[in-house]
Amino acid sequence: MEKVIYIVGIGPGEEAYLTGQAKEAIEASDVVVGYTLYAKLLQTYYPQKEYLTTGMRQEIERCKLCFELCRQGKKVALICSGDAGVYGMASPMFELLGDSTDVELVVVPGITAANSGAALLGAPLNHDFCVISLSDLLTPWEVIEKRLQAATLGDFAIAIYNPSSHKRHDYLKKACDIMLQAGAKKDRACGYVENIGREGTVVNVCTLEELREREVNMFTTVFIGNSMSVIKQGKLITKRGYQ
Repeated sequence: MEKVIYIVGIGPGEEAYLTGQAKEAIEASDVVVGYTLYAKLLQTYYPQKEYLTTGMRQEIERCKLCFELCRQGKKVALICSGDAGVYGMASPMFELLGDSTDVELVVVPGITAANSGAALLGAPLNHDFCVISLSDLLTPWEVIEKRLQAATLGDFAIAIYNPSSHKRHDYLKKACDIMLQAGAKKDRACGYVENIGREGTVVNVCTLEELREREVNMFTTVFIGNSMSVIKQGKLITKRGYQ
């Protein structure tokens, strides 16, 4: 029997955001492995599946568990929120696979927060854009700072992941300050979405100066427009360039 591990992006976790390919992969799997929160979201729609979960910061343990189960003959779906290849589990799985040829890894794309959040805000990423995480757990803050500066100088629209946590409560303010110092204007159009695609979704638009003072959490995705972005009728719009 072919040994397969599906690495599945489940989007925000609601069934409406699951792609057809993601549904097929989950249905074809014997066991679903994932972070506890995301497994609970999926369990609502696939209660008959076997679920094995681990807590936060146990990503490598999760990956190793998938290989162990697969080599026992089970078809495995490793799930993660958003897209498996955007701050997801695809990369560590391929790293751990190494040169082995006994297991096939199938990456199943999902709807990442940059896309689902942008849709709720209007069209904030409708021109050149980048995605930057403010989490310094795996990336030094000095590197994050350089990326924020470069994105500002390049006049990219920006989607910001992991803007805050209990230990990083002031990181969004720091990011705004870096952009202001790099030349972004105080009235630059911005927005943010909390709990995308889940109960309690909140959508807000504001200026960069106002964003600096806003309190957000780890379930928030922040959008900072480029110099041509505007807020119109409560929506954040980045112009494509058509005359």
